[in-house]
Amino acid sequence: MTAHLIAEPTTAVTTHDPATTAPGWLTLSAALTEEVPVIADREDLLVTVAPGAGHGAPACFLPAHATIELDGTHLGSVDPATATPRHVSDRARYSTAWGLLTHECAHAAHTTWQPPPDAPPGALAAALLLEESRIEAAQIRRRPDDRHWLRASATNLILADIHADDPAHAPTMTPRDAAHTAALLVARTDGGILTRAETAPVTRAVATVLGADTLAKLRAVWKAAHTIADDDAQAMIDLGRRWCEILGADPDSPDKPDTSPAGQPSYGSGTATPPLSPLAEAITATLRKVARAVAHEPVPSDPATRAKATKATQDAAEQTATKAAHAVFVVGGPRTGDTTMAGTRPPTTAERTAARVLARALSTAGVRDRVVTKTTSVTPPGRLRMRGALVADAQRAARALPTAEPFTRTTRTTVPTPPLRLGIACDVSGSMRHLAPAVASTAWILAHAAHHATVPADTATVIFGHHVRPITRPGGAPTEVTEFTAKDNWEDIPTAIDALDGALGLSRPGAARLLVIISDGHFREDPRLQGQQRLDRLRATGCGLLWLSTDATDTPLDGVTLHLLTDPVATAQTIGHAATAALRVTH
Repeated sequence: MTAHLIAEPTTAVTTHDPATTAPGWLTLSAALTEEVPVIADREDLLVTVAPGAGHGAPACFLPAHATIELDGTHLGSVDPATATPRHVSDRARYSTAWGLLTHECAHAAHTTWQPPPDAPPGALAAALLLEESRIEAAQIRRRPDDRHWLRASATNLILADIHADDPAHAPTMTPRDAAHTAALLVARTDGGILTRAETAPVTRAVATVLGADTLAKLRAVWKAAHTIADDDAQAMIDLGRRWCEILGADPDSPDKPDTSPAGQPSYGSGTATPPLSPLAEAITATLRKVARAVAHEPVPSDPATRAKATKATQDAAEQTATKAAHAVFVVGGPRTGDTTMAGTRPPTTAERTAARVLARALSTAGVRDRVVTKTTSVTPPGRLRMRGALVADAQRAARALPTAEPFTRTTRTTVPTPPLRLGIACDVSGSMRHLAPAVASTAWILAHAAHHATVPADTATVIFGHHVRPITRPGGAPTEVTEFTAKDNWEDIPTAIDALDGALGLSRPGAARLLVIISDGHFREDPRLQGQQRLDRLRATGCGLLWLSTDATDTPLDGVTLHLLTDPVATAQTIGHAATAALRVTH
């Protein structure tokens, strides 16, 4: 086994001695034990962290005892009594230690294969070497955010495995050391932990020793290992045997270091410590690159923390929308200001006709295709399948209880059309002055059509300029066309969207939802930015967004279904198609 995967059941686990162990280590061990079930997908693991734990390795996993040990020296200067690993942000203070723990959790989760008793020693050693990158690749497939922590501990793990910083034991320019290094570093590149730029020095050094062809063959072996199931011991042993054969080693003999490295320079007896080999220098250069990169990487956020922050953002947005809806539809907006109505008038015959045409389009906007369901049964009605009938006859001939269901029938069910929530926001800033009559007509046609659609519909209409004011409130239907002035020098589209969302629930599922904005999109920077944020939120919740503009040079916000409107009465059918398209985008 590797230095940090100890399978021998006779190996004693490290225990805390209350007389000599500081209380902080006991507390941290318990805290880490609480965290590992999520990382390792196991509920039976214990964690012991203390200075000197790990049986000589930075960390180790003892499968027979379901225990992970972590050498507390890798916490650095962090006081164990202050560590709170349940907070992801705190783990950055001891990222190396957390990465070591993550690596051992990967072993606990994915090293479930047991070496056969008759496994060839050399092939087994090679298989366990391949296991290092295999389990990390499997871990980040299951938990992608763990990549950061595995990178943070890579330096310590690799140095512990190959002693690249120890001149007396550092890798030399031999095939065995080159292959060993490739399995621990270059294989982690193919596993998705390290990058090719980071491992480039090692790849070049290894290729110098082994040759490009041999390195390519070894790469094929470890890439195959990354696809092996966690419990497939025979497949791993077979890959270990292939590894040995590629290197010309005996898979039936224990793995031994080369004693006479070819191409190594000789040193006289006066040389106490030989200099590092080019391979060892490449390893240290690679690990320095990794350490620098990890230091500048953002720390992954906790999924629970992200969910909490997302919920807090959603709650804040809902509160803002509710307040805006109350201010606009209950209070009616500010009592002063230029955003005013200019009176009402009866709708024309053409407008009524256009509303009816649009109502029919909205009635079918959310229609779903019928769902086809096939069922089987022992008895009719249904279509007889001869294969099923023969199976039933055979079961009866064998005096067995017939379980075959030879009859099939198809049922087509019509999915109920969802209700419709329609919000309409009309721009009454100065740039819309020449279009004010057309916008007022379009707003009435849309609201009146929604009220007369055959599906349950709820609609509300507002105008927005310097202020936001209601034209029609939820639950009401406009009987007359409301006209308004268009002379404001501001476009409060964020409040308009919030008010319609709060009044109609445009961000809540359960209905076909559509927001229609009638505007040229000529907004100032601040309302444009805030309006885009509101639209992005609504679109993310499944609300359709339809923007009615008047000119190809207009600048609508992003993510909307755009329709150019020239004569709203004459093009009611076109508006209906655009509304239908906006609804079907999200349903």
